[in-house]
Amino acid sequence: RAEDKGPADKEAEFGKAPPPDTAIGAAGARPAKQIGIEERFGTQWVVWVGGIALTLGGFFLLRYSIEQGWFGPGARVLLAAILAAALAAAGEFLRRNERGTGFAGISSAHIPSILTAAGTAIAFADVYAAYALYDFLDPLAAFVLLSVVALGTLAAALLYGPVLAGLGLVGAYLTPAIVSTDAPNYWALYVYLTIATAATLSLARIRRWAWLAITAVAGAMLWSLAGITETGAVLPHALYLAAGYGLVALLIAPNFMLGPIDDKNEVDPLSSALLSAYLAGATLLMLATGYNDAATLVFISGVAVTVAISLRTNATLGAVLAAALLVMWVVARWAFSMNTPEILVLAGFPRDATWHTDRFLFGAPLAVATGLAALFGASGFLAQRRCRQTIVAVLWSLPAVATPLVLLASLYWRAAAFETSLPFAAVALALAALFVFATEAIAKRPSCPGQTEAGGIFATGAVAALALALSLALEKGWLTIALSAMVPGIAWVHTRRPWEVLRWLASIVTGLVLFRVVLFPDVVGGDLGRTPIVNWLLYGYGVPAVAFAAAGMMLRRTADDFASRLADTTAVVFMVLLVTLEIHHFTGGGRIDRMGVTLAEIGLDLTLLLVVTIGLVHLSKGNGSPVFAWAAKGLALALLAYAAIGLGLTHNPLVTGDPVGGPVFNLVLLGYGLPAVMTAGLAYSVRNAWRRRYVTMAVVAALVLALTYVSLEIRTLFHGPELTAHKTTSAEQYTYSAVWLLFGTALLLVGIWAKSATLRACSAFVVGLTIVKVFVIDMADLTGILRALSFLGLGAVLIGIGWFYQRLLFPKRHTAGDGEIPDEG
Repeated sequence: RAEDKGPADKEAEFGKAPPPDTAIGAAGARPAKQIGIEERFGTQWVVWVGGIALTLGGFFLLRYSIEQGWFGPGARVLLAAILAAALAAAGEFLRRNERGTGFAGISSAHIPSILTAAGTAIAFADVYAAYALYDFLDPLAAFVLLSVVALGTLAAALLYGPVLAGLGLVGAYLTPAIVSTDAPNYWALYVYLTIATAATLSLARIRRWAWLAITAVAGAMLWSLAGITETGAVLPHALYLAAGYGLVALLIAPNFMLGPIDDKNEVDPLSSALLSAYLAGATLLMLATGYNDAATLVFISGVAVTVAISLRTNATLGAVLAAALLVMWVVARWAFSMNTPEILVLAGFPRDATWHTDRFLFGAPLAVATGLAALFGASGFLAQRRCRQTIVAVLWSLPAVATPLVLLASLYWRAAAFETSLPFAAVALALAALFVFATEAIAKRPSCPGQTEAGGIFATGAVAALALALSLALEKGWLTIALSAMVPGIAWVHTRRPWEVLRWLASIVTGLVLFRVVLFPDVVGGDLGRTPIVNWLLYGYGVPAVAFAAAGMMLRRTADDFASRLADTTAVVFMVLLVTLEIHHFTGGGRIDRMGVTLAEIGLDLTLLLVVTIGLVHLSKGNGSPVFAWAAKGLALALLAYAAIGLGLTHNPLVTGDPVGGPVFNLVLLGYGLPAVMTAGLAYSVRNAWRRRYVTMAVVAALVLALTYVSLEIRTLFHGPELTAHKTTSAEQYTYSAVWLLFGTALLLVGIWAKSATLRACSAFVVGLTIVKVFVIDMADLTGILRALSFLGLGAVLIGIGWFYQRLLFPKRHTAGDGEIPDEG
């Protein structure tokens, strides 16, 4: 462990500069400087080209001797071996001479290394020729000799540097491909490859060559695909992968066993990636063999060992995340009956060989999956005590939360096919409780790096588990209600634990509910019963509206941001849906699925939604939320358009001819009178809050609705329910004029009393409209006493209005100079 080592024991990490090496040519103690073209040419390029030339010269000499028939096959092989040995000896001589004289070579063009590499390449070719061209060696002898050359080259790399390491690596992993037999022996193959991998990783560990470790594992993983579907080869395959995994953990993982020391105890991408590669190989073996017990055991053991190693050193935490992803993928693939991975199909593996559900996880998927979920959950929580870095806390928290949730959902689908299941819901609820406990435990610990992030992840898991529990247990509108009720719960937790992730979590749940409502507004379905108001609509839409309003209020206490505004927006959406759907249900006699609307429904929509709009206006003044102000304005404009189209055109009783009922208390009052009152109330509410043009629009709409209501009521009094059944009579025309004048006068009196210029302007409009009607229509249509009374009444009212304006609104004092006698005394 890092904390147990003294300064003298500290070692450099992979990929960082090692301490001075025993090979003088690799030491390079001089500080780096700029190298010119001449120096680069004389010290490096000529050495590289010379090494290549020596190698090719040996090959060409052998070829020329064959063409000329100078030597027999045996002599050729012997001379090539002598040449290889001579080059290797020359390299060793020069290396020792460098050490003795004190002259150091150039590390990137080390002459002894180049000579030895050329000798090694000729030795590989010589053994291959003795085996493949001349049949001097049987497969076993050729295999042994090639192995000796390859492993010897790797050993020599300790002295000569990376050139020989690369050459030895290539030779070691190509040897099994060069020497093949009709009856492959997988035990012998994987024993040899394990030895070669051990030698390569040991060299990589000593010299701290990350590239060598990566290349070695890549070669080892490619060989693991050989015969992967053969039933008799499962055990050697499995043990080979287990051995390779153990070698990486033993030699490469920092702060573990023989691995390098990292005082900072940080996550190491190299060891994490290499361990993940072996876990992926074990996964492919398990799938390719139809969940063979040995392959499954190696996979599960690898997952468990990865967690155990990471509890000791943070270096391999990346592999824990990879292990969790592989576990989730394997179980989900089994549960959802996913297709065979294309990588296996392209490799020639039959699809049926990768899918035997009866053997999945030893035939006990529920028990094994539960154990794996507990492994990741418990380790991820317990590891938080030793976290000193944010990334470490996050990498432990993510698998601890995600793995149990995904495994539970996968098993639920496999067992219940997304039908209601109380047992699985109970498990999800228990999981949510465990996540809540973990969240509180982390929050109560002393402040440390990653505490907030880890707590937020576990809190997210608690909410997700609760949502899953509700989804498994509830149906109809209760699921939407439950998800909506979660949002104020999250907001309340945020008031106690002000973690930013909770605000985003509230936004995510809110967005899911809003998305569901936008796609499927019928949250509660069509069977609501006949009872008005107190029915499924009240629960399905009213409870979410209150819940989101409460959530927005709590979230806004700390910040007026996206989370609080989204909650407010969703509350408005649910409130509008509640009002409109309740009205549709009521006017349809309990049928929510009927098409079309009626005049009564339009009137109730306008009246009650205008009440909602006025309420939003007052809310926007009280808490400062811009959402309510925007919603009020948008809803008001939509309602004005709705009124213009519905009441003015499509459902106007003068257009449709539909009966409106008896006098006074009828559809005219419901469709025009009440909306007129509420529109006037809206105009009054926003008189100082909105721009003047919007207030003017509301006033004009109220005036038009009121005048239309008055006129239609007169029509009803004269003609009964059917307004289009008879022609307009003279008495009816006179009544219109008289009532309009009275309406205009009433507006004037109220405007004078309230000191409202707007009401007086409305009065002037109505009176002006009446004047036009009297002079254009009444003069032409009325006769006798009615025409006279129409003009007399109009004249009297106009004189009275003038008197009011002169005496009350715009009084003017007169003096003697104005031609009048002033009052005396």
